[in-house]
Amino acid sequence: MRINRGVHRVWAYIRSAPGTYVWLAVLFVTTVALHHMSPEFEEEFLRQRSTNIHELSSNPVRVLIASAMWIDGGHWLPYVVLYSVFHAPAERRLGTARWLAVCAAAHVLATLISEGALLWGIRHGMAPASAVNTLDIGVSYALAGVIAVLVYRIPAPWRYVYGFAVLVVYGVPLVTGRTFTDLGHFTSVLIGFGCRPLVTGRERARNPKETAAAPAG
Repeated sequence: MRINRGVHRVWAYIRSAPGTYVWLAVLFVTTVALHHMSPEFEEEFLRQRSTNIHELSSNPVRVLIASAMWIDGGHWLPYVVLYSVFHAPAERRLGTARWLAVCAAAHVLATLISEGALLWGIRHGMAPASAVNTLDIGVSYALAGVIAVLVYRIPAPWRYVYGFAVLVVYGVPLVTGRTFTDLGHFTSVLIGFGCRPLVTGRERARNPKETAAAPAG
């Protein structure tokens, strides 16, 4: 039956990227938990798991891990789409270990660089002292890094079009908004571009015109 065949293909796609969908499952659980918290408790709860300057100075490893397990805003479904479109293909093509290395590098380094820039701004009077407790959680830095590293799985000339589009999408907010999160996202993109050695030696780049999946045997 067509329904069974469709279910089989979806399940096969999920199994091809286990890290992506385990992460999504964790985000689903934590998002449900957030919906059962009062607004006041939720804010304080997330702040203790935030990669802000205060928490990074006292519990850096804990908050760097914990911050990647929660979604600010409580909307899980959009991330199902984003993870399926970007994370899953990256994990399938790089392998789980290399994909996770890109995620970790983008999440950790972009966080440290953006929070370092915020600390510099506080010390030079460009940001209020209260910014040391700014809420900063989520998975967007890792996502930006993975979006960028996928450029190496696309053949020329599409690779340059894709790379330029990524730079525009993340560069315009940095120029117009100039927030520490805008800096973090753009930094993540540069880190993703810099992860080319992790892509070398993997399967050949795929042409966007090719079918997404071969017919089931």
